[in-house]
Amino acid sequence: MLAAVVTAATRSRALGRMGAVLVSGVATGAAVGLAVARVRGDRMAPWILGRATGICAYLVLVGVVLLGLSLSHPRRAERGRSAPTRMRAHVTLSVLALALIALHVVVLATDRYAGVGWSGAVLPMGAQYRPTAVTLGVVGAWIGLLAGLSAAAAGRLPRRLWWPLHKVAAISLVLIWLHGVFAGSDTPALLALYLASGAIVLVAAAHRYLARGRVQLGATDGSR
Repeated sequence: MLAAVVTAATRSRALGRMGAVLVSGVATGAAVGLAVARVRGDRMAPWILGRATGICAYLVLVGVVLLGLSLSHPRRAERGRSAPTRMRAHVTLSVLALALIALHVVVLATDRYAGVGWSGAVLPMGAQYRPTAVTLGVVGAWIGLLAGLSAAAAGRLPRRLWWPLHKVAAISLVLIWLHGVFAGSDTPALLALYLASGAIVLVAAAHRYLARGRVQLGATDGSR
């Protein structure tokens, strides 16, 4: 009887996730279709799409880092059963961030007016447009990919090997933040967004590492 109830609950959750994915897909498709219809025939359309995907990728990456800080928090055990949900969200957002970054790169690399090109999109200092600012994004994207690959190796390698690599995701976010601020011609309009999101990540990181210090101090005091 209990097994049947568990199976039914599992099936219900699976159907719920499938429904959420379907609704999300339809909504995303509708949004993309509306955006394409709005900018059709506009010479700036590729740049608009590239900029939009870049901003979305940055915001998703902020969510990835915040969830990562939450999952590695010294008091994560107190949050109990929400950890698996947060882990699934962390993985899902990571994949979404990768997809958005890939689209951002492809659109700007193929836009002849953007001044980026394929060399600028994948190699440091290869862009004609603001090469230093673009390079920050290129290096940040490569570091983010390294962090993602380290997560894929988590079950195959000892923690002491993959965990330091995975933590470079924070460096990736810093570089992409700088890339967004200095590469975007619309930065003045988005400066509040960058400052607010950056401050949120800094506060979360400070809370996580200060908590670790308190836990270590408490363990030291208890051993005396």
